[in-house]
Amino acid sequence: MARDWEDTLRAWVKPPSDNEDDKRKRTEAQIKKAIGTSPILKGVSYKVYAKGSYANNTNVRLDYDVDIAVECDEFCYHDVQGAAKDKKALVDAAFRPYGKDYGLKAFKADIEAALVDFYGRTAVTRGNMALRVREAKLTLPADVVPCCKYLLISDIDSRGALTSRQGTRLHSDRGADINNWPQQQLESGIQKNKLTGRRYKRMVRALKRLPTELVKEGRLAQELPSFLVECLLYNVPNDQFGSTTYRDDMRSVLACIFNSTIAEDKCHEWVEANNIKYLFRPSQPWTYEQAHELADAAWNYMGLR
Repeated sequence: MARDWEDTLRAWVKPPSDNEDDKRKRTEAQIKKAIGTSPILKGVSYKVYAKGSYANNTNVRLDYDVDIAVECDEFCYHDVQGAAKDKKALVDAAFRPYGKDYGLKAFKADIEAALVDFYGRTAVTRGNMALRVREAKLTLPADVVPCCKYLLISDIDSRGALTSRQGTRLHSDRGADINNWPQQQLESGIQKNKLTGRRYKRMVRALKRLPTELVKEGRLAQELPSFLVECLLYNVPNDQFGSTTYRDDMRSVLACIFNSTIAEDKCHEWVEANNIKYLFRPSQPWTYEQAHELADAAWNYMGLR
């Protein structure tokens, strides 16, 4: 029997259940406890909060990994651009020297030690950016992301007031540290969702389900990061959402992604869902060809015409 894709998509677009959301909250609370009871971090100021798809309400049902940021308040990194480049000395002077021998690399090591003390070494794996906690006592598996405040400064006036964007910086074990923009992603996603009659986040959830099936069926070489899938949908024009059926919406967005990723110049200006960083540039861990392959495989798998 042929698959009823409209029924499938109607199930896939739904947000997590109240029970799953409660699990996320309990997981976040337990991570806070694990870090808060550690003597290693006594006297260190930080905040703990959910980030990624859970925070943006784009996670799919039974998507058990929850991203939890642990943001250190002890220090801040900054870069300058635009008019601020000519006033770099003034910008640098606006930041009070940090008097402790403590930075993001040391903070990540302390968070790892705190988690290991609480859960045990076998439950904690250090990744390039995050600390993965997989423990039976934990409600959901968690990717704990140590980070700190980061400012991208574009100008400074005569009184020392900065014009800047605030994000977070993550320590990368394999190379240059990474700057992320979680608040901008949250705000941009809310705006996009309003402009598409709430179809944007629904279609993000639906499209996130397809790569798993495509890999199992041998139609796709590997699953793509869920963040990339969200960003692809973010770049689809708003008028491509809002068909009478979810199947027609999926047809429209897949066609847009496919046609826009035929060549690099067609998607050169595409951005991440934060509307700040470019999506397809050499610094990114994915390529436009992978996005093109996903759209092609999904289109054929669904039997779209």
